[in-house]
Formats: sequence, C-alpha cells, structure tokens
Amino acid sequence: MNARRLRRLLPFLLVAASVFAVAQATARPGISTGERAGLVAQFGFRQLPANAPPPHAQSQRTVAPDLENIRQWISAVGAAVALTDLRGLGRPADMCLVDPRDDSVTVAPVPGSDSPSYPRVLLTPDGLQYINTMAPMGCVPADVNEDGTTDLIVYYWGRSPVMFLNIGTVGEPPKAADFQPAELVTPMQVWNTTALNVGDLDGSGHLSLVVGNYFPDGARVLDAAAADDPRMQMQDGMGMARNAGANRILQLRPTGELGAAPRVTDATSALPVEAERSWTLAIGLQDLTGSLLPSIYLANDFGPDQLLVNCSTPGELCLRLVKGKRTWLHAKSTVLGRDSFKGMGVTFTYPQGTGLPTIMVSNITSEWALQESNLVFVPTGDAADVATAREAPYRNDSEPLGLSRSGWSWDVKAGDFDNSGRDEFIQAQGFIRGSVDKWAQLQELAMGKPELLRYPQVWPILREGDDLSGDDHNCFYVGTSDGRYVNIATDLSLNEAAVSRGIALGDVNGDGLLDAVVANQWGNSTVLINTARGADPGADLRLTRRTASGAFVSAVGATVTVAGQHGLPEQKSQLYYANGHAGVSAPDVHLAVADSDPTLVHITWRDQTGVHEADVEVEPGHHVLELHDDGEVVLR
Repeated sequence: MNARRLRRLLPFLLVAASVFAVAQATARPGISTGERAGLVAQFGFRQLPANAPPPHAQSQRTVAPDLENIRQWISAVGAAVALTDLRGLGRPADMCLVDPRDDSVTVAPVPGSDSPSYPRVLLTPDGLQYINTMAPMGCVPADVNEDGTTDLIVYYWGRSPVMFLNIGTVGEPPKAADFQPAELVTPMQVWNTTALNVGDLDGSGHLSLVVGNYFPDGARVLDAAAADDPRMQMQDGMGMARNAGANRILQLRPTGELGAAPRVTDATSALPVEAERSWTLAIGLQDLTGSLLPSIYLANDFGPDQLLVNCSTPGELCLRLVKGKRTWLHAKSTVLGRDSFKGMGVTFTYPQGTGLPTIMVSNITSEWALQESNLVFVPTGDAADVATAREAPYRNDSEPLGLSRSGWSWDVKAGDFDNSGRDEFIQAQGFIRGSVDKWAQLQELAMGKPELLRYPQVWPILREGDDLSGDDHNCFYVGTSDGRYVNIATDLSLNEAAVSRGIALGDVNGDGLLDAVVANQWGNSTVLINTARGADPGADLRLTRRTASGAFVSAVGATVTVAGQHGLPEQKSQLYYANGHAGVSAPDVHLAVADSDPTLVHITWRDQTGVHEADVEVEPGHHVLELHDDGEVVLR
C-alpha cells in the first residue's frame, strides 16, 4: 500500500480503532464456566407461592380521566411485603402482604416457615374514611406506641397512612380484632405514598417516620370522577422533577396508655428544600457519622437522589444535604446526589466488615432503551468525613463491580445467603408485562421536551396488553474471586414470569439460612426458601431495648460488628429493616457465626438515656437480646 493511500485511510483506521477500544472498555468481563458452576453450587432456593389469585382479580386500576391513556403506567405499583413475628416464635414466620389484584392487605403465616397455620387476617381501616379511590401500597411493622407489641403501618395512594394498633396477645395467632385502625395524621389527608421508613432520627429514643410521597398532595389519582384536576400532573422533567407530593417526617411520642395511638408531630420543616417534593420511590436509613443517628437516602424517580446527613442533637432534628464531588473524570449522573436517573430502590452493605457502607441504588438499565445505570457508591473516606465535609466521600463503582446493568429495577436487598460473612444482592425487575412492546414510544417521550412531560396527554398510550421490560428476570448477584459480582439468577431458576416490586429478607423457618419473599405485581407473590448446600452456620439476633415504660421494643438503629475470628471475616450490620421500596425485612440482624465456639459480637445502641455498648457471645440459631440502659445484655 502506497503512502498516499495510507494517509487517506488513516482517519478511518483511527475511528475503527477507537470504536474497538470503546467496545472493549465497555464489554463486561465474564467468568469461567468452572467458576460459575462453583458459585451456582453454593446456592439454591425452593420456590413457593405466597398467595393465590383472589376472586374477581383485577389487572389494572381505575384512574382519573386525565390519566386514562396511561392507565397501565399508573397501575404499575402496589405489590408489597413485610416479614415480622406476631406470634412470639422468635423468627419472622408472619408476613404482611399487599396484593393489587384485589387491593388487599393481609397478615398470614409465611408458606414454608414450618409454623402453625391460622386464617389470613384482612386489614381494613374500619371506622375511618376508606373508599374505592384509595389503594394500599405498602405495610411496615413497628411498635409505634411502645407497648411491647408489633403494630402495622399501612400506606396508600388516595389517603394518608393508617396505624393498625396491635392489642392482641403475644403467643396467640393474630386475628382481625387484634388490629385497631387509627389515623396517622388528623384530619386524614389525600397523599399518594410509595415508601415509608422508621428510625430514631433525633436521638429522643422514639421512632420517627420518613414518608415518601409520589403524585401531588390532593391528587385523587385513582378517582374516575376526578376530572379537570390541575394537580393531576406527571413529573415536570426527565432528570430534575420537583413537583411531587410533599415528603414528610413525622415524630411519634407514646401517650403511656397501653394500646393507645401515639402523639404525632410533623417535623417536615427539617427537610432541605431540594428534598421536599422529589418523586420518591425508596428510602434508606443508615448511620454514616458514628452518632447512632441515621442519615437519610431518598431514591427519587426522574431526578437526583438526596443524601441527608443527620446532624441532630437529642430532641432537635437537623438534616444537611450533601452531594458527591464531581470532577472531569465523572459523568454527572454517576455522582451521588447529582444523578438524573430513576432511583427505585436502595440498600446498604459492608463488604469490608467495617467503616462506611457501600450504597447500592436501583435504576432503569434496559438495553436499547433507557440504558442508565444502577449506582454502587463505595466509600472513599470515613464517618468523620461525612459528619464534617460538604461533599460525600463516595464514588460510583457499579460498572467495575459488575452491578451496573440489570433491567427495569425496583427493590434491592443485600443479604448473606450462604453465611460466608459477605452479602449477595437480590434485585426485583420488570415494569409492565404484556404482548405489545411500547419501548419505542416511551423512548420518543424521553427524548422530547422535558417541559411537556408533566402533561399526561403527551404521553404514549399505555393500556392493558402493552409491555415495557415485562420479560426482565429478578437478579441474584454473588461475588467472584476477583471482587466483582455476577448474576446467577437464571442458573438458580429465579426466572418466574412476573414483574416484581418489593423483597423482604428473613430466616422464616429457623434453619439459620436467610430466606426471601418477593412481592409481584398482578401475579402471585413468591417465597424463596433458602436451600444453600454446605453453608456455614448463621445466627439471627432479635435486638430489643427497654423503653421508659419498661416495655421492650425493637432496637432500631443498633449496630452489630463481629471482628475476624474462628476463620470468619469481619462483619457489620445496622438494624434498619424497612430500607428500600415496598419490601420490609425481618427486624433481625443476620450474621455468619462459628459452629464450634461462641462468636463474640459487639453491639452499640441508643435509647432515651443515651448511647450504650456491650459485648456478647452468640451461637448459631435465633436469639432475643434484651439491651438494658446500664449496658447489660440478657440473651434469651
């Protein structure tokens, strides 16, 4: 080839070389067949239906006239599940399940939990305003009045949440009369809530509720008679939407009367302005400053997530908005608090067993469509940096870790399914399941003027039978030998034909292995009984603390650490069981422990008298730990 021709071809060769280099850089590395087979052999699940199709099941919701053309989009959320222990069995063998097919909220024994059966309990807010324009979206177990029994908070579209106050007898099967409905806010308000979390935000020793609302307050989204309502708006942009319903912080104070509703104080004014009207789909709580006070992670649809660092003192709530640092090496949407993605779920894990947690956030990552990215924020500093710095010490490593791409993602949970001392990730997938692919129309909307997005009339028609990522399968990510993660869900036959929303984790049958319940939209939900072969022993700790009245309640916010011992790695966990979207895990801390010798566990917790710490030795099995304000721990 002569020099002249070579000069002509040189630009094309450079372009081809660049394309090849980019392709190589973005191609996800694989693992060997042998290593994959070895990983698959470590795990296994027996799948059971959590419920059955109800009579006269619906497959979409009635909506306001302005939303009729996107009825299937509006009908895409509502399946939810929570694990708890209402019978005093010492393990989470009870579930609170929300089924959108009949808009029911039921309490029932978990299938496969090897626990005595009892009739399903239907939770309805009898005596309160409740009509067909309201529908449940989630259930959160919590002792809201600190009387020693587990109450249930149910949140809805179309009304503010309801507390179902438990007046039943521990040790007996629950029944409908045990749960007395009471308004969370008076008078009842029209909210459209998609997430609710619980924790002691101000160090008072009492719970606060963080409420994530979606559609604007007052918008009767599910009311066929709500015509010409100016509040019936969609998001006002693809990446900076700020016209949702108001997020809220509600502080609970028990009255001291057994079984009575607590006093509720609105502390929403502590929220930074940017966090007030985000389209919140998931909420995460975690102590990031070492104060045993939880910071708040708001995972938001159509706009930046927010990390609110807790700077409170006892009785004085303080939240500070902190964002990650952006440099020329980082795309804006991969920087904590600056992304324009669709936050759908959030979970925390401690791969090193110490320090700050890694934060995983679900997003839409559909190939050839809205290919955004799951975000996996790994710490680059420590708790002191979070407490004092104006920038969050985190960077996104989702792609090098193999966790960036999955599908249309929702709830995500980190849990140790093989008792190795290191967490795996399980993630819900899928949006609308049908036969007519509508991705081209949705992509056209996404590429249009963001100012038009708030008007439902410009959205593509989305009705029953249409499909958006309906064939996505749930993910189960396990760690590989080089520190990355690989999805082996299909190898484990976790590929049910359903779109999923919430995931709850807990050892429901008491065999020392972490199980899961997956809430599916417009289908039967699923129980995953862990059958991991050759797994090390596990221990589940039910941490309780004494209140001023003498009752023992869940020690929400307690931190548990295990130093490396008996061949186990260092481990760390915080008890914030309601983190995420539509899935509430058991109020237990699950650990890998030694089989031969007791494992030394260090616990720190906060109550109304201050901060405490203690060491305790635990063996495999389920244990109830009573944490006393003098530092004594009673193991039962």
